Amino acid sequence: MLAYLVRRLLYALPILIGVNLITFALFFVVNTPDDMARMQLGVKRVTPEAIDRWKSERGYDKPLFINPAAAGSAMLTDTIFFAKSARMFAGDFGRAEDGRDIAREIASRMGPSLAIALPTFLLGLLVTIAFALLLTFFRASYLDFWGVVLCVAMMSISGLFYIIGGQYLVSKIWKLVPISGYGGGLDAWKFLILPVVIGVVSGIGSSTRWYRTIFLEEVSRDYVRTARAKGLSEVTVLFRHVLRNALIPILTGVVVVIPLLFMGSLLTESFFGIPGLGSYTIDAINAQDFAVVRAMVFIGSVLYIVGLILTDLSYTFVDPRIRFN
Repeated sequence: MLAYLVRRLLYALPILIGVNLITFALFFVVNTPDDMARMQLGVKRVTPEAIDRWKSERGYDKPLFINPAAAGSAMLTDTIFFAKSARMFAGDFGRAEDGRDIAREIASRMGPSLAIALPTFLLGLLVTIAFALLLTFFRASYLDFWGVVLCVAMMSISGLFYIIGGQYLVSKIWKLVPISGYGGGLDAWKFLILPVVIGVVSGIGSSTRWYRTIFLEEVSRDYVRTARAKGLSEVTVLFRHVLRNALIPILTGVVVVIPLLFMGSLLTESFFGIPGLGSYTIDAINAQDFAVVRAMVFIGSVLYIVGLILTDLSYTFVDPRIRFN
């Protein structure tokens, strides 16, 4: 197991380097340091001297990847890429264009993102698996048919519709909870309950259909017929045998999502005014703040790789026959 983890971590290193290089190159193809300076300074204050001063203050006056004027290792280290991107491997994300420390902002915004994403994830998982098991129990019946129709209808509706419709109905018409904003402490639930409910409802359609397909495939296997032949009830067969043997494909989709919970939801946080990582990313994109966007892409890549490793490890707990050498 230890050798497997070491190999996966070694495989992850070139992937992270590649993602970092591609992100850096794409950003500077779209936005050169001169373009960034013009946007930050404003139209009235754009002069060649002001642009040079802005780039010098923020370290954008150096070459991108290779500095031919330097000697030795400084040819690679005295560059924009090393100063702005390579240091992220040591946890140094630098500062945003407004001067704020990015690592501190990420740490402060991770709490609100988790406060929405974690309940949405757990409740959504419980509701969709229960609904899928219900449809599987009543398979080939009218309940199953109309349940699938409902799932297809729900997954065909944009998530933006659920957000806007929920805000209009629950907040504006019924006035049950605030339409947007965020508050700490015990009052936070008033701002979180509507985003959580909307997140759960918007994911019921696609997730339920996916789990139902898995359960139906397991129901037709020989061990299920053997369990029925022994006199076990259909409920016992579903929960003790079908659900247990369907955990591997379920974990494949579930465990990978867990690291992404830390990244927040871009749409939900933006529309509900939640100061999480999702809204932080959207604001950085709108402001063309490369430092923040680069840091969020890098963190997302790291978390996704961690999720894949956790997925593989979780298989060993579900199926003892799986071993990694």
